[in-house]
Amino acid sequence: MARTVARVIVDALSELGVRQVFGVVGDALNPVTDAIRTTEGLEWVGCRHEEAAAFAASAQSQLSGTLGVCMGTVGPGAVHLLNGLYDAAKSRTPVLAIAGQVPLAEIGSDYFQEVDNDALFSDVAVFRATITSPDQLPQMLETAVRHALGRKGVAVLTVPGDLGEQELTADRPTRFSLDAPVSRPDESGVRRAAELLDRAERVTLLVGQGARAAREDVLALADRLAAPMVLTLKAKAGFEGDGNPFQVGQTGLIGNPAAASALQDADTLLLLGTDFPYRDWYPEGRTVIQVDSEATHIGRRVPVDVGLVGDTGATVRDLLARLAAAPPGTEGARDRSHLEKARERFDRWRTGQARLADPSHDKGLVGRVRSALDNRTHDIRPEALAAVVDEVAADDAVFTSDTGMATVWLSRFVEMRGERRLIGSYNLGSMANAMPQALGAQGLDRERQVVAFCGDGGLSMLLGDLMTLRTYRLPVKLVVFDNRRLGMVKLEQEQAGLPEFGTVLDNPDFAAVAEAMGIPGIRVTDPAELEGAVRRAFGTPGPVLLDVLTNPDEIAVPAKPTVEQGWGFALAKVKEVVRSHGDGSED
Repeated sequence: MARTVARVIVDALSELGVRQVFGVVGDALNPVTDAIRTTEGLEWVGCRHEEAAAFAASAQSQLSGTLGVCMGTVGPGAVHLLNGLYDAAKSRTPVLAIAGQVPLAEIGSDYFQEVDNDALFSDVAVFRATITSPDQLPQMLETAVRHALGRKGVAVLTVPGDLGEQELTADRPTRFSLDAPVSRPDESGVRRAAELLDRAERVTLLVGQGARAAREDVLALADRLAAPMVLTLKAKAGFEGDGNPFQVGQTGLIGNPAAASALQDADTLLLLGTDFPYRDWYPEGRTVIQVDSEATHIGRRVPVDVGLVGDTGATVRDLLARLAAAPPGTEGARDRSHLEKARERFDRWRTGQARLADPSHDKGLVGRVRSALDNRTHDIRPEALAAVVDEVAADDAVFTSDTGMATVWLSRFVEMRGERRLIGSYNLGSMANAMPQALGAQGLDRERQVVAFCGDGGLSMLLGDLMTLRTYRLPVKLVVFDNRRLGMVKLEQEQAGLPEFGTVLDNPDFAAVAEAMGIPGIRVTDPAELEGAVRRAFGTPGPVLLDVLTNPDEIAVPAKPTVEQGWGFALAKVKEVVRSHGDGSED
């Protein structure tokens, strides 16, 4: 019996090992969702917003390394996918989006809800096509999937409303050739890089997500070079923990002084699997060697002396084989003072951060003085919340974080030890990603703990998909940093010397909202009750929303604070006080 277009698509997804498809039903997609309904092992997850569906599919792809799938029906449904698909594209993770379209004969007639999908997705997709005949399948589907997996990006396949139920006249099984090659750089480049590293006195590694699969090789290289290891945010999972005596945390706005100085004090930088974008945080005048699987990434952030295009693990092994046993002009091992200095500074910084995270900190003399300046209402410190969650969460938990201050606190106080994983909108920088990404992560494994670090602004933007968590019984723990602010924007304004404006949020009681949706909600306003509330939330079966009122004036000091930033902040605070006195506002 000949198969329909919808059946060919769904059978192929099942063959590829896809377990969930996220979207909103309707119109042109009805034949496809009906085929999912009758396919064992493939679950339809009906979201309340297509953007959440795309975020969920992207999270599944990032965690599994395989294809994530989402769907949006004709017109607005397809448009709503865009932001989540941009996140997948910027994260370089394979996602297939099935988009609905008006009937084939109506395309180009400005029909009701008609949108030109091929134009709509032209910037975000590595492949996009509209099916105009059933016999274009399965080849067109195979091409879309190969593009998504081979180029690590988004493929969009558009299905007109009258094609889903049509049968193929020349049906055949789908065939996917999906083996990924392991590439190595040119031997002469490796030799030149090894020579530079042998001559270097102080090497620092900047390690990114592209090196995660080569952990042991990277650790061996750091040991050979006596090099401190600065991590990008996406490299936290895989390189943090007691098993790595070289890492000194992150640089950039969310980073710490030890990481910043490790880069600044080096004479040679070795970039491994990272495209860290913030040029201001690279020191000038250093010898730079970069290893990346993408030739287009070499040198686009900082000028490089040697660029090695290839798989990180294979390249690092080649470097290890070529490095001298001892640096030229020495009789023994490489001097380790650069590494030891960076690690000592990192340990001091962590000790200071631990004091800030102690819930009893504000009761001491220093804490009382600090509170009088920045926490007069004695709200809960966000550092304390993040630290307690770090202590209570499982060692194989999956964390997601909203863009903004929630990510800052996670970066500084949650250690990606054990088998923990981390997902966020760390390239696109979208709001509202943490909860829908947690939805996707939990769909992969309902037994594994999933924790979403939600900003109050992010959570409220796609609040409706809390219902999706409840409907599908996904036991996500939602930790809401409820500072009644768009916190990162507030900080940006104040560092520039501007008074806070437009950032205050008129929030509901999120715990009560969750309860109204059928999800247990816990609201915390007293620092003394924080640890007990977190333990209760994590010990409660099923989804739980923990709404913690945190200090809106908490300051995340950058790794390299400047005089201009300090002056701007002081000026902004003066303006805020004057404005407050002038209009009678308490804000």
